[in-house]
Amino acid sequence: MTAVLSSDPTVTRRFGPGQARDPDLEVLLTDGQGGFSLGSLAGVPTRCYGALNISERPPVQRRAHLAAPLERLSTSSGEAALHALELAPGVFEGQGLNLLVEATLRDLLPEREQWWRGARIRRQAVMPRNRDSLVYLYEVHAEEPVVLTLGGFFVDRDMHRVHEEAPSLQFSAEGNAASIQGEGLTRVRLHAPGARLEALTPQPFAQRVYYRHDAARGEADSEVTLGAALWRVHLPAGGGRVALVFTAGTSAGVPDPWAAVQAEAARRRRHAEQAWESSGVRDEVVATLAVAADAYLVQRTAPAGVTVIAGYPWFADWGRDAMIALSGLTLTTGRYAEARDLLGTFLKALRRGLAPNNFHEDGHGAGHNTVDGALWLAVALERYVSHSGDLEFAWQSLPRLRELLDWHVRGTDHGIRMDPQDGLLRAGEPGVQLTWMDVKIGDWVVTPRHGKPLEVQGLWLAALGAEGRLARQLGETPAFTELLLRAQNSFASFWTGEVWADVLHPDGTPDLSIRPNMAIALALPDTPTPTGALQAALGVVRRELLTPTGLHTLSPLDPRYRGNYGGAQVQRDVAYHQGTIWPWPLASYVDLLLVCGHLAEARAALRGLEGHLWEAGLGHVSEVFSGRERRPGGCPFQAWSVSELLRAHVKVAQAEAAAARHP
Repeated sequence: MTAVLSSDPTVTRRFGPGQARDPDLEVLLTDGQGGFSLGSLAGVPTRCYGALNISERPPVQRRAHLAAPLERLSTSSGEAALHALELAPGVFEGQGLNLLVEATLRDLLPEREQWWRGARIRRQAVMPRNRDSLVYLYEVHAEEPVVLTLGGFFVDRDMHRVHEEAPSLQFSAEGNAASIQGEGLTRVRLHAPGARLEALTPQPFAQRVYYRHDAARGEADSEVTLGAALWRVHLPAGGGRVALVFTAGTSAGVPDPWAAVQAEAARRRRHAEQAWESSGVRDEVVATLAVAADAYLVQRTAPAGVTVIAGYPWFADWGRDAMIALSGLTLTTGRYAEARDLLGTFLKALRRGLAPNNFHEDGHGAGHNTVDGALWLAVALERYVSHSGDLEFAWQSLPRLRELLDWHVRGTDHGIRMDPQDGLLRAGEPGVQLTWMDVKIGDWVVTPRHGKPLEVQGLWLAALGAEGRLARQLGETPAFTELLLRAQNSFASFWTGEVWADVLHPDGTPDLSIRPNMAIALALPDTPTPTGALQAALGVVRRELLTPTGLHTLSPLDPRYRGNYGGAQVQRDVAYHQGTIWPWPLASYVDLLLVCGHLAEARAALRGLEGHLWEAGLGHVSEVFSGRERRPGGCPFQAWSVSELLRAHVKVAQAEAAAARHP
């Protein structure tokens, strides 16, 4: 595998035949509305979230239409199936894997090349923006006339479900257009300039497909799709080009697929160039992550505005994730208009001072069961104004910020209220999980952290401080100065003289669990640190939490530590915050290293994640890693993982450049 990068921000990654045939390397395409296409670099479907998932109420209510394209090539010496479907572990239908010569990612757009009996076939894939469509472009080179047979393996269902029996679908085809009708509608159009087209009478057949990644998660591991060949394209000697376009519903589709692919490639290059210009860091990591970041920024319809898909393939938009991710996805990349719109989406959705934890999948309403989401919103708002200089938006938003803080002072839902004795923020009630460590199994809140969680206090101080700084920028008098000072004085109660308490329980006793929340809290701008406390925190993180790809959520020395993240959902959920490694808090640790002048150590801390960009969800960062085996898990494409690596990488690179100028 090689990397090519010059003054052109295009990032090209080539994978030889061994890596190209690895079904565990995954590729993501998105359409800007919550729709996406997910599969392996090799073209093998490995999850029920397959080739075409389209949002019926952007960005939620996503429906799966296609598991994989059907592709066959015939020459004078025989026929080969260019696709590959896994039927059981390691057992494949089709010759697609064996025929692969290489695969390439160009700004994370996948291309693959196959050879068969003297013919070369190159395939590109793209999802054009806002078109509810997936485009495949084929380039065939052959000395003799050949025939390319094209169709698909179709599904029609909620994207989280699978068909245990063949779906009931009605096929119709005429000329270069076909439709597949179930509860939803899938349309297919073929473009083959200069070639003779033979429309086939669809002969649907049941095809079982095994999903290896779903099996590893203890989910339904196979389904029955409905395969159908729809056209034969007779290409003359020398070859030709063909486009296959799958479109959901009655969307206008893609009139010119070749132009659509060029437009998407150009759009991605612009995002990479914009990130280079905005950050001042012109390297491959920034270019790659700027393109990756674009996948998570989508439009929602109600409430209308920009939002963030927390992770692909199964998450929708979550408030906490969106606000944490905002800095890297939009500010580091110079996408200020989207940052402003994103903030507006969540400011409009505040309820009793609380930001939505998540918008519901059915498109109606939201859950407001989070204590830190609104506080991260305050932090993100100040960061946006600081980066953009948008004082008009600050003036518009300051009343909402003050209302948010006032609700927290006087009390809002789920026991969230400022303690009048010390000015700190308390939260929690039985059966509710409110912090980012928010797993709940039935009625069991695995990591409740009721009382005064450490990182929540850091966020509370940062939110109070943000109000003051924004007010002063606007020539107004801060409204919470005395309260901020009182809360800062009380923050020292978390420091025992040796370690930081992770939570102060309602009765005042400290929870001394070693978790990454100390790094998150201390990296925020208004958190006071007693003498020696910052170095002590760095030492604890370094010894007990730090790994090459993130921070353990619980020290491996703790008897409650769970080193294995895998298996069925209940097993995964128990381990989720009890030792599993998370990448996104690593950025806070890097922030602290930079504050303390440990620049080389900060760079070293990021090397593992930068290498990880090309070993799971290609060009992206996974949600979590197993504590013991360091195996990537959860979503292979996670917004705050991508965002925080990008933010931290740029911050370290800027510090390195400054150090080089002033050694």
